[in-house]
Amino acid sequence: MSVRGRVQAQLSRRPWHMRMTPWGLTGMVPDDDARKVKSRRGRSKPVVTSASGPVDHAPGRAPVGNSFGLPEAMFGVVAGFVLAFIAVSIYAGTSRNPHHPSQYGEDVVSLIALWIGFVGAVIAATRIAQRERLMGRAGRVEPAGRSNGRGEGSVVRDYGLVLRPWPDIPLGIVAGVASQYLLVPVVEAPLLPFVHHLYSRLGHPAQSLTGDAFGAGLVVLAVLVCVGSPIVEELFFRGLLLRSLLGSFEQLGPRLGPVLSIGVTALVFALVHFEALQFLGLAGFGVVLGVLAWRTGRLGPSIVAHMTFNTVTIIAIVVSR
Repeated sequence: MSVRGRVQAQLSRRPWHMRMTPWGLTGMVPDDDARKVKSRRGRSKPVVTSASGPVDHAPGRAPVGNSFGLPEAMFGVVAGFVLAFIAVSIYAGTSRNPHHPSQYGEDVVSLIALWIGFVGAVIAATRIAQRERLMGRAGRVEPAGRSNGRGEGSVVRDYGLVLRPWPDIPLGIVAGVASQYLLVPVVEAPLLPFVHHLYSRLGHPAQSLTGDAFGAGLVVLAVLVCVGSPIVEELFFRGLLLRSLLGSFEQLGPRLGPVLSIGVTALVFALVHFEALQFLGLAGFGVVLGVLAWRTGRLGPSIVAHMTFNTVTIIAIVVSR
């Protein structure tokens, strides 16, 4: 019998799911770490492929959570507001009228200072996690198709900062418009018996933000609110904070863990806006954004939804002037 015939005869006596053809490895290969394949020279070499394939770290997969980032996220919130307070104080002190500084200027400098704290926390968490991984402090191998959760030194891969035109853009637009005109009125409805002219008062913060902005100033503010804020806030809240909470609550199970993670992230998102009347609406919108980021494994849909939500508000204010 030829060599090929003997190999085929041996394979035919094995279970179908453990068979290998002489032309390559197929089927399932159990225990890749212990299994050896004999070479023609008699030496053994480890199997390097399996049915499960290599671990996929693509940011388009639903994240299982990061084992890092929670301390940096907490520090980022504190640092952002401290920097915003310092920036506003410096701006007021250097303005032409220190006793009555421009509200527009204060809003811009405080927004940028807050972003510095948020982005700084994201970068710090990424670098620290990458350094710890390279130093060998974490060596667990994750199942195929799931992120290892310990940082690869890439903001894109670690937090899913990816935008796919389809379906992220239409999904985000629908979610943003629905949240603005359906979700917010519904979740704020319990306050109607206690707050007079509730729905008109809900728009006061946005009107105050744009009150002193005209012409080029309004354009700059619109870009910051409709483009800058969604990108930075989604990267921080649904990227850094949400994924770190998913990793922290992973032991609670595949359902309770994500529910708590999304809920806590939404509450923090609403709290940092410091708007009492808008709290319920912001928290509800935060849940929508968290679900989008968790289910898709990408920040693209939540970024587009956030952009749409803010843009609709700015347009409504400009039209009503």
